Amino acid sequence: MAENDKALIRLRDMPLALSLLSRLPVPLRRFDRGARAAWAYPLAGLVLGGMAALAGLMALALGLPTPLVALIVLALPIILSGAMHEDGLADTADGLWGGWTPARRLEIMKDSHIGSYGVIALILSLGARAVAIWLLYESGPAAATVAILAAALSSRAMMPLVMCALPHARATGLSQAQGRPPRTTALLGLGVAAALTLGLVGAAGLGALIAAGLVTGAMALIARAKIGGQTGDILGAAQQLAEIAVLVSLLA
Repeated sequence: MAENDKALIRLRDMPLALSLLSRLPVPLRRFDRGARAAWAYPLAGLVLGGMAALAGLMALALGLPTPLVALIVLALPIILSGAMHEDGLADTADGLWGGWTPARRLEIMKDSHIGSYGVIALILSLGARAVAIWLLYESGPAAATVAILAAALSSRAMMPLVMCALPHARATGLSQAQGRPPRTTALLGLGVAAALTLGLVGAAGLGALIAAGLVTGAMALIARAKIGGQTGDILGAAQQLAEIAVLVSLLA
């Protein structure tokens, strides 16, 4: 029986979300606009976070020191995703703070070269996450494992909310190609993330979700003011900031 393309949840949504947010070899019978699969972005994050958390437990079992374990956990999702979110963060920092007009900012964001703002943003992001993961492992492997999973999935639930809330800032690009998800799709993704996060870390997950929502909202407001909407780079930056917010919140 043919799959209903108008259904809120479709069988191909999870493979499509993984194909968009990672470099994993996911078989797809056909491609379509990824916005319809946006509710599954947290599940894709759970897969990437799960692989990172498993690598961390294996590294601990081998007796590796905690700082090195934290670097492994940090590096694996970056490799598996092709550093797409990190690239978005760098381009966003360069564009939003390196240009004086919306058109110039978008032009800078599209440039493949990286500037001072982008380098600084990457250093701060990588450093913040590495230190947070390190300190979480110092609190215990179990606490670190669930925090890594919660951060990976909840941060990717923020992207559909930005996609839904803001118009496309340009007529081309990755975000524009995926379309804008319906509000129900974005809210379903948030609900999935909330249920999983609360199930993993308990009541602390509520504060983590609020922290992620606040930084994502701030990112969305800045993007609307500076370029009039969102792009794939803005979505990547939102994910990075939300992940840091969740890790720091759970660490606190």
